[in-house]
Parts: sequence; structure tokens; C-alpha cells
Amino acid sequence: MISLETCRRVLETAVKTGADYAEIYAENTQNHVITMISGKVDNINDGVTAGAAVRVFKGLRSVMSTTIDTSEKGLLQCAMRAAEALGEGHAEMEIVLHERLYGDVHPVLVAPSSVGNREKIDILRTGCEAAASYGKCIVQTTGRFLDVDHRILIANTDGVYASDRQIRTRLAVTAVADTGKGRQTGSASPGRRMGMEMFDAEADAASAGREAARQASVMADAGYCPGGMMPVAIDNGFGGVIFHEACGHSLEATSVAYGLSQFSGKLGEMIANEKVTAIDDGTLPNNWGSVNFDDEGTPSRRNVLIENGVLKNYMIDKFNGRRMEMPSTGSARRESFMYVPTSRMTNTYIDAGTDSNDDIIASIDYGLYAAQMGGGSVNPVTGEFNFAVNEGYLIRGGKICEPVRGASLVGKGSDVIRNIDMVGRDLRLAQGMCGSSSGSIPTNVGQPMIRVSSITVGGR
Repeated sequence: MISLETCRRVLETAVKTGADYAEIYAENTQNHVITMISGKVDNINDGVTAGAAVRVFKGLRSVMSTTIDTSEKGLLQCAMRAAEALGEGHAEMEIVLHERLYGDVHPVLVAPSSVGNREKIDILRTGCEAAASYGKCIVQTTGRFLDVDHRILIANTDGVYASDRQIRTRLAVTAVADTGKGRQTGSASPGRRMGMEMFDAEADAASAGREAARQASVMADAGYCPGGMMPVAIDNGFGGVIFHEACGHSLEATSVAYGLSQFSGKLGEMIANEKVTAIDDGTLPNNWGSVNFDDEGTPSRRNVLIENGVLKNYMIDKFNGRRMEMPSTGSARRESFMYVPTSRMTNTYIDAGTDSNDDIIASIDYGLYAAQMGGGSVNPVTGEFNFAVNEGYLIRGGKICEPVRGASLVGKGSDVIRNIDMVGRDLRLAQGMCGSSSGSIPTNVGQPMIRVSSITVGGR
């Protein structure tokens, strides 16, 4: 994208007013989206994001400038703007760049950009038709096929010159059911850091459609959930969103570095039940949130955040690491060159434990089984959260009973991880998009089934 020599000259310009660190982040990203409503193609959209950012540090000051002109002249002008904004004066730094070949553990066999719309539409139609034919109560289906080809180049004054190509593919099917008690929605949205081969080995469009319709039809017949304090069993996969939101964001240096996290200054302390081990791992092959290296050029790694209840590490980027006097953990991420990178999650999950699902359910005399979690909100400073339960069931006498709608889980992250007292063995990850100060990025959440001994359940 940009030659090594051009990068060196741009970095030399960026540090001229005294910066002690400079970086270039360049990208060319192609997004392709096809949308289908009730079996008919509604929209086909192609987008390109291309440009570069030059960022400079001087102590605990940081300035970033962006440009869509990635010629050497355009980049030099961008670097000069950043340098002038940082300060006045003159300084020189010897910059020696070496190409870093970090390798790629996320092989892509068939790039989606090489496949025509017809094949992608056929996949969409298979998913939507499977949902529509699930039962008479299904009144609408929506499908979305997404493929992203994200090419980046990073060069910095630490000597890094590295490029990567990140291809991701995702299918989303949504079904709406109506049984006369009000409409309910179900969805399934498998995605991988893979190409079209995802549909041969990792995801099946018809299965996704049936799962979306099953959720919708079950909840369409459900009564309303009663509220109150009770034990809750949260299933695997997207159930991990509760840790991601309620605790994960509070372990990012974005908030920790400024003392604005419920977990600031607690390294080495027991912050969770001893059964809880939580990990952020950007190295998992072909996983939705994986990266070979982060958006500052630091290699991705397996980062144990909590081990047997003890806080072991945070997720740290270069700039916030300066304030914390801790090294980067390869956690810097950004939506595009237009966003300042900061510490973010990749594939974040509660690791498998030793309890069986049957024992977890049997241990609850009266409570809630959250089979599918939905969206929610959290305050990373206090850890207070509120999450919807998309598919829930009452538990009576240790048995899963009738479905209930309208349930939500309300609490505080530091409390909920202490109250996780049973952890199952069936770890599974699920795909999502995470929004924060550096934009929207692909992340995996996950866990096995867990039991929260006591939590507030919102309902009627």
C-alpha cells in the first residue's frame, strides 16, 4: 500500500517537533452487504473506506491527523499537521524500519470478492426460506449477507512495518412470529474470519434460518416473566455478552488508565468467584474477533484476565499503557483510520469449568434459564448493567418449564462475577459487533453455561 521508504520519510516528518513516538495506519477496506426481506432482495450495497492516519505521542500527549490522500505528498502533509499540533521546536530521530512478517493463522480459501452476488443470494434465500417454512406463525423473514475485505498497513518508530489482510464473512437471519399474543423476533448470525468456505464447514444457512424461527415461535407463545431476585442459569455462546459488557469493558485500559473502572488498581486481588477464569484471545484461528496483530502493530496474544477469581491482567494499548506504566497486550483496535485506536476486546470468554449443565439446572429450585441473551447497556465506571433476555424459561424444582418473555438482568459487574458459583464444560463462542470510543469492531463473546446464584430479574 505504502512503501517502506515513504513510511520512513513520513515518520521523520511526524517527529520533527519533538514527538517521542509516531505511527502510520493505512487501510483499504471493501464492504459488501446484501439484504433480503421476505424472500426478495431488498438492497445490495458496496462501500470502500480508504485513507491513513498519522499519530504522534509526546509523553502523555497524543495527536492524530487523517487523510484520504495516501500519496507521499499527502502523507507528508498529514504528518506535518500532526507534528505542528503537538508542539513547536525541532527534533530528529533516527528511524529504521524492518518489515515484520507475523504470519497468518486465519487462512482464507475463497475470497468473497471473487464470488458473484448470485451465490451469496442463494445462501441468503436458503436461510430465509428455512425460517419461513418453520411454521405458520412466521410472518416475516429478513436476511443479511456481509463480507469485508480489510487491508491494513502499520509503520511506527518502534521499527515496525507490517501489513495484514483481514477477510470476514457473516450471515444473519431474523424471523418474526405472531401467534396472536404479540409479535416476537428470533435471530441467528454466524460469522468467521473466513471466506465463502465458511458455509462448507462452519455455518449452515438453513440451520441458521430454522434457529431464528424456533426462537421467534417459542417466544411468541410465552407469557411474561415475573421479576425479583433469583438464581439464573445463563447458557453458552452469546450468553457471554454479560461478561463482555458488565466486566470486559471495565478491564480495558481505556477506563482503567484513568481510574474510571470498577477494577482499577485491583491487580492480584480476588475479584470473582474462584470458579471464574476469563480470557481475551485474539489468536484463535479463523475466529470472528481474531487479529494477527493489533492496530498499533503489536502481535496478538492470549491474555488471561481473571484466573480462578484473581485479576491477572488488563487489556492495554500503547498510549494508555504509558499512563499505567505497563506494556501493550496487543489490544489496540479501531473501526477505521478515522478513529483513534484504544484498548478493545477480541475473543473474550469465561473459560470452561467442571460443572454439568444438568447439575446447574437441577441446583435451581426457582429461577430463570436465560437460553439466549440480547443487547443491553453498561456503565464501565460503576459496572452497572441492564441486559435483555431474548429467550428465557422459568425453572421450577430443578427443571426447565414454560417460556417467558420480557425478562431482563440488572446488576453490577463486580457483583455478578462474584455470584457465578457454577461453570459448565460446554464452552461456545458467538459473534457480535462492539461499539466504543474507537468505533464498531468485530468481537466474539462466549462462555459455557453458568449459574449466577442471585441477580435481579426484571419482568412483570
